[in-house]
Amino acid sequence: MAETIITIVTVAISAAPMIIIGIVQYNSKEPVGFWSGKEPPKREQITDVKAYNRKHGIMWIVYGLGYFPWFVPMIIFGEKYVLIYMALFLIECIGGIFVMIAYHNKLDRRYLKK
Repeated sequence: MAETIITIVTVAISAAPMIIIGIVQYNSKEPVGFWSGKEPPKREQITDVKAYNRKHGIMWIVYGLGYFPWFVPMIIFGEKYVLIYMALFLIECIGGIFVMIAYHNKLDRRYLKK
C-alpha cells in the first residue's frame, strides 16, 4: 500500500508542471511558445491568438493527465505486471513528446500567417 501511495504522489508531482503549463497557456492573452528558449510568435503573426493558445494549453493538459492511466491497471491487478506498466508509461512520456511536437507544428501551419 505504501508503494502505491508513493507512486501516486510521484506521478502527481511529475504531471503537475505540465498541467499547470497547460492552464497558464490556455488562459494566456499573449501568444504562447512551445520550445524552450525560442520566442513565441508575435500577436500580429497569428490569425487567432485565443484559439492558438487554447489548443496549446489543452495539448499540455492532456499530456500531463496522460501520466495517470497507466497506473490504473497497477491498482486493479497489482504489481504483477510492473514491466508492462513501465513500458506504457515510457510510451506516454516519450511518444507524447513526439505527438506534441507534431501537433505544435500543425497548429503553427494552421494559425501562423503566411
